[in-house]
Amino acid sequence: MNTRVFVAAVLMVPLFACSGQQNGAGILPASSARSVQPQNGAMAMPGGGGVVCTGSVQLGDVQCTALVNTTVGFLDNSLASAGIIRGLHPADIRAAYNLSSDTAGSGSTIAVIDKGDDPNAESDLAVYRRAFGLPACTSRNGCFRKVNARGQSGEWAFPPGDQQWSQEIALDLDMVSAVCPNCRILLVEANAENIQSLGAAVDTAAALGATEISNSYYTQEYSGIVNADRHFDHPGIPITASAGDTGYGVTFPASSEYVTAVGGTSLVRAPGTPRGWAETVWGSTGSGCSADIAKPVWQTDTGCTMRTVADMAVLADPATGVSVYNSYAVFGQRGWGVYGGTSVGAPVVAAIYALAGNGTSIDGARYAYAHAASFNPVLAGVNGVCSPSYLCAAGPGYNGPAGLGTPNGVAGF
Repeated sequence: MNTRVFVAAVLMVPLFACSGQQNGAGILPASSARSVQPQNGAMAMPGGGGVVCTGSVQLGDVQCTALVNTTVGFLDNSLASAGIIRGLHPADIRAAYNLSSDTAGSGSTIAVIDKGDDPNAESDLAVYRRAFGLPACTSRNGCFRKVNARGQSGEWAFPPGDQQWSQEIALDLDMVSAVCPNCRILLVEANAENIQSLGAAVDTAAALGATEISNSYYTQEYSGIVNADRHFDHPGIPITASAGDTGYGVTFPASSEYVTAVGGTSLVRAPGTPRGWAETVWGSTGSGCSADIAKPVWQTDTGCTMRTVADMAVLADPATGVSVYNSYAVFGQRGWGVYGGTSVGAPVVAAIYALAGNGTSIDGARYAYAHAASFNPVLAGVNGVCSPSYLCAAGPGYNGPAGLGTPNGVAGF
């Protein structure tokens, strides 16, 4: 069957019906299964998560991994105080992952890679940072910079505005700010919604001096995906990628051997426990065994002969998501909202790398695997049905959905 036709057929099945299977075939051998993921449509996910980005089904096209909590609504008030803003705040994220709020990260430039222009990106970022008492990050003070995929600035240079991706942009900028308020931010806006265009934006970010690069989007793996892999090969620059929001199955660039692939958890407060927080695997996070990317030497699990996803995990469940401010989205989705998806993890982990200040020694996720004891284990939850079971189920040691676990300070970075 023609691959493109097959993908279109998969799209006719609701997203939740596809979770837990690859290619509609039930349990597949992890070492040989090709992961062809359905693209998200304009639909609500189980648990109140609404898909932000919708798009084409052509091979190589990308979608963002941001999800909005559709049950809590929006607070359209740019002057709102932190006390009435729903969702997890910067202090919550730092507390959950044992992160310092001091001057660490100054001197770092975190690039976030997105598609389309958010003309309100800088002003919306100012609203978020002001609400939570974070230092100003503006183009005037040299903290914030926005460029197109060629590194050019100016209204004439930016791609057309995109009200869907603007929510992804806001999420990325806010999460970088939450974890590393002293970091500089470089927003690189690609013009086209395909992996080559987004990959070229990664190259631009590296050329412009980014010390960390975050990618909150995915495309299907396909036989020619290795041709896009070169865009993520920038030694000494930690590059992160979301594992995807369609349940068990592998997407790219999370499957690149050059990135840290970040899966998703459900994070809740756990009063009376030493950590004060508890995490389980979020049922829609991506994971599994790549069909196209070779296994990096630093990955040692034996149930998958190719690259295994993910490397680690961060909160992703929109039901207990993070606060985000965006004023450019479609009417009814403007203002303060609660967001989730594995989009949260890519900028959060990129910012933790910046806090650690250890980028020159980073080779994919090698450093994290050498410091596996520095992560919180995730022992419960599944994102599908698979064989071997660790590729889709939490448990002691490494597992696909949560990787090594969730960050516990910066020692693993």
